[in-house]
Amino acid sequence: MPAPVANILAEIVARKRRTLAARLAPLGELERRAALLKRRSFAQALVGDPPVIIAEIKRASPSRGRLVEDLDPARLAQSYARGGAAALSVLTEPDFFGGSFLDLEQARSAVALPVLRKDFILDEYDIAESASHGADAILLIAAIHSAEALRRLREYAAGLGLAALVEVHDREELLAALDSGAAIIGVNNRDLRSFQIRLETSLELAPLIPPTVAKVSESGIHSAEHVRRLSEAGFTAFLVGEHLVRAPDPSSAIKALRSCW
Repeated sequence: MPAPVANILAEIVARKRRTLAARLAPLGELERRAALLKRRSFAQALVGDPPVIIAEIKRASPSRGRLVEDLDPARLAQSYARGGAAALSVLTEPDFFGGSFLDLEQARSAVALPVLRKDFILDEYDIAESASHGADAILLIAAIHSAEALRRLREYAAGLGLAALVEVHDREELLAALDSGAAIIGVNNRDLRSFQIRLETSLELAPLIPPTVAKVSESGIHSAEHVRRLSEAGFTAFLVGEHLVRAPDPSSAIKALRSCW
């Protein structure tokens, strides 16, 4: 069943903080494992032929519950690649989204696309763990970090070869992301506190994002018309999840989204 709508973000972060003591591998060991893996360029994928689709793999969400039964990450990743996706986003959060690192590893091994680890990153350990499992990029949520922390975590990720998509939802978060030096900003049309969706969030924040920063619109994108409207506002990359996961033919669904260009 979907989780009750309250401050879902705070609940997710609080639960994750309670699991910190269960961390087993030392940070240095994770960094050594990460150094052995070759990265794929997430940033370069975002400058491909527009509209760039970051296709998401997720099993469930707090607001919708389970999205599909018997999701096969490798097969879904292959379908996304055939449809023209430029990159993957894989949910690894287990309690609210039903994800795992196994989903990320299976998806990445099935295609040549760079993979974003979609999770609630709290610190350097989370980033090193992401890199050790093969992620090419991480998500940093501005709502749970200061500008100083965003900069520190983004720079640490870069040292491991990972890009950082810094996610914002309002003007205050956007200013913090820009102050942190973020090169890739994702505007989430879903408010992570209430899970309500407004495409207008991207439209309102787009003029405030410098042209030198890669702009990604996330959530609530279900049609070529949505992509067209957001493209006209200056977005060239779009992170799409539920629409693709639930599509009878994900490959064709991506082609349809890209038909607006």
